[in-house]
Amino acid sequence: MTITTVTTQPIAGQKPGTSGLRKKTAVFMGPHYLENFVQAIFDVVGAEGKCFVLGGDGRYFNDRAAQVILRMAAANGAARVIVGKGAILSTPAASHLIRLNQTDGGIIMSASHNPGGPDEDFGVKFNMPNGGPAPEGVTEAMYQRTTTLTEYRMLEAQDVDLSVVGRTHLAGMVVDVVDPVADYAALMESLFDFAAIRAMFVGGFRMRMDSMCAVTGPYAVEILERRLGAAAGTCVNAVPLPDFGGLHPDPNPTWAKGLMDEMFSADAPDFGAASDGDGDRNMVVGRGIYVSPSDSLAVLAANAHLAPGYRVGLKGVARSMPTSAAVDRVAEALGIASYETPTGWKFFGNLLDAGRATICGEESFGTGSDHVREKDGLWAVLLWLNILAVRRESVAAVLSGHWGRFGRNYYSRHDFEAIATDKADAMMAALRASLPDLAGKVVEGLTIAGADDFAYTDPVDGSVSQAQGVRILFQDGSRIVLRLSGTGTEGATLRLYLERYAAGPMGLDLDPQEALAGVIRAAHALAGIERFAGRTAPDVVT
Repeated sequence: MTITTVTTQPIAGQKPGTSGLRKKTAVFMGPHYLENFVQAIFDVVGAEGKCFVLGGDGRYFNDRAAQVILRMAAANGAARVIVGKGAILSTPAASHLIRLNQTDGGIIMSASHNPGGPDEDFGVKFNMPNGGPAPEGVTEAMYQRTTTLTEYRMLEAQDVDLSVVGRTHLAGMVVDVVDPVADYAALMESLFDFAAIRAMFVGGFRMRMDSMCAVTGPYAVEILERRLGAAAGTCVNAVPLPDFGGLHPDPNPTWAKGLMDEMFSADAPDFGAASDGDGDRNMVVGRGIYVSPSDSLAVLAANAHLAPGYRVGLKGVARSMPTSAAVDRVAEALGIASYETPTGWKFFGNLLDAGRATICGEESFGTGSDHVREKDGLWAVLLWLNILAVRRESVAAVLSGHWGRFGRNYYSRHDFEAIATDKADAMMAALRASLPDLAGKVVEGLTIAGADDFAYTDPVDGSVSQAQGVRILFQDGSRIVLRLSGTGTEGATLRLYLERYAAGPMGLDLDPQEALAGVIRAAHALAGIERFAGRTAPDVVT
């Protein structure tokens, strides 16, 4: 085996965020593209003598990319790589392995909830030694390196057999192929009351877990069916497929329609859940009732003490700014700190590392705790099961009791996808320019109390994040948030967040879209969505 230095050209325009670099699969498969970015990672974080975790969500090109990364790690002097069998690891499981083995970080191959396949999306991201996504300063350094890099190092060798658990060597580098599920499942068993959940299933409790032909399938089968005793077949779409079976692996009511239909049918099971492409997102549904991510976060925070891993209570809670304020009301009642951060798990990571927060969540179906440094879809499902097992109530009863105690934050997100980038940018620029003049204005019967472009000063490291999303606050407590998302690969996605608070016990049982109707009309009028984007209705409503 020999190490070769391959000459390449700098590749401009491949700027990663904390979610990594995402492009069409064909772009990653093009000459030198993957290699350029991986070499930039190793040049920035260093590889000589270091240990890394490697795995991905099993999407198309996952297996071939893993072999490239292994050969490049060896060529750059890495001492050891821990890789999931078949190059498979969910994102939270990868975070756990990084922390458990105290490695120097990890490379995760995923485009999260984006579709997979030869004509769809692929992605690569680097996670730090704490198990969390690389911060902006590191990703910026990687990007800058890709623009000047003229060569990469590659070991000429046969593929490593990743189908068998065990140790092998690649030149002087140790390659440990591990069961991708075992360590993660053991962690879950240490956090939750598996005996109580097993007893609930023995008593006839039924659920449906839809892994959307993505990475959580093997994890769900092992934990739910084998360890907790859920009936065989509880886990559907449980085999990870390179194209996710043609599904869009994003757990929301639109893309998980089969689950929603079953949960609202005459013979619905007691509990339903779904997870996304790389396993970090979740959707929770009760029989005949959908649980919004914001409500889920608040319920989990209010009831976490029922699980053994959180029996001593929470240090604090954190939510992304677009997420509803429901969890803030829980924190106030518990007498703990609450934090409002920009979107991005890295902000939660700082709070978790500093011991200021225990549970964190985003409205985009992401929830997690200090057990890893990523959001964790299956963790959220298991905490819900633990709560139901201890309280011996239905999902609907748990939600009703929660709203009766804390009031209800009616909440919805409207996504307008694939808007021409120039039109999306023009819309946001016009909206930002109008902010100083909005206070006191009446729109659709709602009086604006104030508006701003959210800025955040990190209480741990003092870093400042500007222009994180436009907030428009109304005097009755309603709220509108608008921001552009970069998680897609074509055009821009406008995310419109809508919120209205209703105190209990009256006004808690409306349809969310009905309750938010006036706020929705006000948002369209203020942002000029039809004028700029030519849209009168969203592509996805959650």
